[in-house]
Amino acid sequence: MSSLALINEFLGQPPNASSHGYQIDHIIEFCHWFMGALFLGWSAFFIFVLIRFRKGRHPAADHQGVKSGISTHLEFSVVLIEAVLLLGFAIPLWAKRVNQFPPGKEALLVHVVGQQFSWNFHLPGPDGQFGRRDVSFVNNSNPIGLDPNDPAGKDDIVTSGELHVPVDRPVITELSSKDVIHDFFLPDMRVAADAIPGSLIPMWFKPIKTGNYEVVCGQLCGLGHYGMKGMVVVDEPADYQTWLKERAELAGTQNAPAATQRPPGEPPVGPTPGTVPPPGAPKTENPAAKPAQPAPTPSQL
Repeated sequence: MSSLALINEFLGQPPNASSHGYQIDHIIEFCHWFMGALFLGWSAFFIFVLIRFRKGRHPAADHQGVKSGISTHLEFSVVLIEAVLLLGFAIPLWAKRVNQFPPGKEALLVHVVGQQFSWNFHLPGPDGQFGRRDVSFVNNSNPIGLDPNDPAGKDDIVTSGELHVPVDRPVITELSSKDVIHDFFLPDMRVAADAIPGSLIPMWFKPIKTGNYEVVCGQLCGLGHYGMKGMVVVDEPADYQTWLKERAELAGTQNAPAATQRPPGEPPVGPTPGTVPPPGAPKTENPAAKPAQPAPTPSQL
């Protein structure tokens, strides 16, 4: 890290681990040094005004104001520098990130589904196709609602809280949410984007260092927001292939029952004694609720 970047390190920014991160760091460095210069400059001017226009030197106020144009030129210079930062650096870098995605064949595509308060990762299997997802299939063992009847999803890999990616390969994440708005924030990769229910928000980065990198939620999403964390593990290509193989074997041993198949021991669909039928349902006779037959009288015997 260069000497100019020491201010980022002092403020607690983690080392960059992505190919584009140095551009973000340069803008942040310049902004911090520029704000520091403004702080020192305006502080010096404030002290000068307190001494120059103290009551002992000017017992009577001068209502004509400042006659020099220096302050106007200083203010214009500050606005000009800020405009250059915004129009010349920040907006072009942002446009490059959102418009120039890597080719799909060389990038790894991952679906990221946020929920209160965890991250779910969905990768395609060897066929390269994502299985269909539907909210009606969501349960504790199927957090993203993967359709068990879709052949394309039989070999898909779904993990919770941890994602493995290969180093030096672009990664495209398509973000969505099951409940509220979350924010998928990777500080070490210098990327962040909102995960919005009903939308797929694309985002990409290219890791250049192996290691474990924390994922946090950058959007206040509820009482457990502080604990909504995950991990992105950047592996060497061989280690990544080993992880894929292990996850594929694990997924093959977890054969959940189909959506229409009820687990063993669970009662069949329909009203059970003691339940209230839904409005409009036909009335069914409950044997347990039948009135007891009166005892026969002596005349009836």
